[in-house]
Amino acid sequence: MKAVTTKTDPGHFFEDFKLGQRLVHATPRTVTTGDVALYTALYGPRFSLFSSDAFARGCGLVSAPVDPLIAFHIVFGKTVPDISLNAVANLGYAEGRFLAPVFPGDTLSAVSDVIGLKENSNGKTGVVYVRTTGTNQHGEAVLSYVRWVMVRKRDEAAEIVEQTVPTLSTAVAPADLALPPGLDFSAYDWALAGAPHAFEDYEIGEKIDHVDGMAVEEAEHQMATRLWQNTAKVHFNQFERARDPSGRRLVYGGVVISTAKALSFNGLQNAGLILAINGGRHVAPFFAGGTVFAWSEVLDKADLGAAGALRLRLVATKDAPCAEFPDKGGEGVYDSSVILDFDYWAAVPKRV
Repeated sequence: MKAVTTKTDPGHFFEDFKLGQRLVHATPRTVTTGDVALYTALYGPRFSLFSSDAFARGCGLVSAPVDPLIAFHIVFGKTVPDISLNAVANLGYAEGRFLAPVFPGDTLSAVSDVIGLKENSNGKTGVVYVRTTGTNQHGEAVLSYVRWVMVRKRDEAAEIVEQTVPTLSTAVAPADLALPPGLDFSAYDWALAGAPHAFEDYEIGEKIDHVDGMAVEEAEHQMATRLWQNTAKVHFNQFERARDPSGRRLVYGGVVISTAKALSFNGLQNAGLILAINGGRHVAPFFAGGTVFAWSEVLDKADLGAAGALRLRLVATKDAPCAEFPDKGGEGVYDSSVILDFDYWAAVPKRV
């Protein structure tokens, strides 16, 4: 009788993580114009800085960088086999910084450090906190962020000795925001960008209904998740998900983020360039067939010299137009339609 061996990797379960552990993620990924085309096909963003080499050169760059969320999705996807293959759900983000622009032809790699562990009271799952850094082919960091994810335990009786919940900043400080080298908005073409709204035109506390809605179909979210090489079972394995009360595969949260960000073009046409992710929460699960709507609130403003920066809160809903700005109630409970609450800094041209 032949010995049975296995060379497959079942992924990490909660008890496999250790505080201070460093995970070097496999399969570096070269970004191509094909990624950009597919990103546009899946989410429909229209921000000129990422759509046109000529427009980007007019803003002081050598060519159009990729949308920062493309870099985010690629780096995130690298981490999934090691961190969230056995996840119940990705829960949130903090301290995200985009440190250098990414262009087609760049190759991205990722490493993650485990900075927090907290077992849930049910003894079946726990929350893992990691800080992930993405680098290009030159070893230059292009982004860094913290995320936390609920992961199943392999053995419910396994004892988790070291546990801690990290203290995270509520927002990235304006002094820590990095503009792309050479960025120059002095000759910004407002007409080609799609709207005349400059940094000076936005007020703290202002709310913007982005009006449009976009349905996410089954094929689209499956294609998007495969595009980013995200292998989490909750998105693909219908056989396993049939045992979940929902009976359905979850849409990858990044699909909701990118869809909502693309919708934000209507009202934030000149705020496409994300500089930082202050925080984010997937408030409720989202399933294919639903329509995403979005609204934004201006939380803060900062003058960075070569550009202004808006701190924006992007709220996405399912099957609910946002004219009434659905949000948390008086007791801090979200409206039932809310699926995403995403806080970020974006660069915006100044008029003078």
